[in-house]
Amino acid sequence: MITCSLRYIIDPYKLKEFEHYGKSWIPLVEKYGGQHHGYFLPSEGASNVALALFSFPSLATYETYRARSLDDPECQAAFQYAEDTRCIISYERSFFRPVFGD
Repeated sequence: MITCSLRYIIDPYKLKEFEHYGKSWIPLVEKYGGQHHGYFLPSEGASNVALALFSFPSLATYETYRARSLDDPECQAAFQYAEDTRCIISYERSFFRPVFGD
């Protein structure tokens, strides 16, 4: 399993728009075999940092999702919404593998 962590720098005055964007991606990740763990919005501390976490069975499965998302009309609409609203300033993508107890 591989977990993708997205760290967003968002416009704090467009939190509602970013929340809409996040909610649109949850079913799209799941549509392509991922498990979405949610979006995490600012509460205390920095008002312009948000996170998202989702997992795929493997990096290859994730890469298939990324390739297919480029041709998926719903994914393209989500990308366009973020661009139109400018709710995302920047983001970083990192990958992690879980470690479980014995």
